[in-house]
Amino acid sequence: MINLDFSTAIAGYFLVFLAFMLVIWFLNRPEKDKDLSLDPKMIWFCSICTYNYIDTRQESVSVCPRCGSYNKK
Repeated sequence: MINLDFSTAIAGYFLVFLAFMLVIWFLNRPEKDKDLSLDPKMIWFCSICTYNYIDTRQESVSVCPRCGSYNKK
């Protein structure tokens, strides 16, 4: 028979529980289901400072975040 004191048994159960929770978390991560795609309509090019940036608003005119100039598609 294996002799265990109470604190060792509690620590063992706690470590098994943490390992089980880690495995469940790893298998159910939401990052693996994400589709990382970018619509080409959201990519803008500033004609003044030549900065490429992303603007998610569906407008025909956008303001450059770097220099503040207005850009048209």
